[in-house]
Amino acid sequence: MNRYNAALNKIGGYVEKFDVVIIGAGASGLFCGTNAAYRGRKVLVLDHANKAGKKILMSGGGRCNFTNMDASPKHFLCHNPHFCISALKRYTPSDFVELVDRHALDYVEKTPGQLFCKDSAKDLLSILLTELEWSGAELRLNTSVKSIDWQEQGAKLTINQNNTQTDIQCESLVIATGGLSIPSMGATGFGYEIAKQVGHSVYPTRASLVPITAQPDRKAQLAELSGVACDIEATAGGTVFKEPMLFTHRGVSGPAILQITNFWQPGEPLKIHIAPELTLESLVKTREEQPKKTVENYLANELPKRLVELMRTELTWLSQKFAQVSNEQLESLVHYLSNFDVAPNGTEGYRTAEVTLGGVDTNEVSSKTFESQKQKGLYFIGEVLDVTGWLGGYNFQWAWASGFAAAQFV
Repeated sequence: MNRYNAALNKIGGYVEKFDVVIIGAGASGLFCGTNAAYRGRKVLVLDHANKAGKKILMSGGGRCNFTNMDASPKHFLCHNPHFCISALKRYTPSDFVELVDRHALDYVEKTPGQLFCKDSAKDLLSILLTELEWSGAELRLNTSVKSIDWQEQGAKLTINQNNTQTDIQCESLVIATGGLSIPSMGATGFGYEIAKQVGHSVYPTRASLVPITAQPDRKAQLAELSGVACDIEATAGGTVFKEPMLFTHRGVSGPAILQITNFWQPGEPLKIHIAPELTLESLVKTREEQPKKTVENYLANELPKRLVELMRTELTWLSQKFAQVSNEQLESLVHYLSNFDVAPNGTEGYRTAEVTLGGVDTNEVSSKTFESQKQKGLYFIGEVLDVTGWLGGYNFQWAWASGFAAAQFV
């Protein structure tokens, strides 16, 4: 906007007009903006941050697990389990891979289905921003929304960019503001506030895909294992994940722990089974085949050495030879491993959480268009909705799918 228009706006004589305004320049917002603009819509994407896609850049250890080829509705939590089916069918992981292939993105597959940028998440963000530019959509950063007034033909927004206040009108307003995770990246509850203002129900939110903290006494013990990883089965709420666990200075993390936080809350039972392949039968067989070997030395070949050292302080007989060990002792070892005590205290919270569980009630949003059923012309996409994926690229696929679906109708 030139100086003349800015001056007019200050005295109420100028209002910028767009077909679509998207609040949030993260994964879903950028993708929605691009696809809506390719339809010929005049699109403006706003964000209060100084850079677009900040969470994209830091995700996946800086390499962004941008999709999972196995993504399906079963990998998502939502109070309305049928809500995400339509969007996930209309824009699939293969569709997104076709897009990045056109840009010659180098990517690698880690565990089956998980696709990461080979070099840096910057490469993926560059593709998204290039597509946004090619589509003709406009991007404004360092821009905050001061007010939203609903009118007969859409919404009127008052925004502030670099201390310049501007009024904007649009037919469609898309909320792509994400959740509360990682506030240092600029996360706020703005999207939930907008939803509540027009009468939407918002499910309580909590940090998820997040490390678990241990109670003080156990925390000091587990801190000695910081950096050690082992395979476990984590069980909570009837759901089981068999993946690695990582000990930290605060408690435990790693894929299995992050996954289970989608299903576990502080105060609820959490079962950690270390090395589930070490059964009573396998230990008895080892005793028969290697009677002169100490249990401790055997475990050191199966588990991290530092973990075995901790176990020895709690099961002192591990220094004995197998021939000297009774079935009852072996049973106590199996019980120790299958009910490993991490003494969970809580989680590290939004500070390190990858996602926010809960959000805008999807029963009040169209699964086809993503338009609000409370306010015509208002749309919700991405993490602000009550849709949360498992760890492994599923949440990014939801961003692409929901952004694409809404873009066909805004």
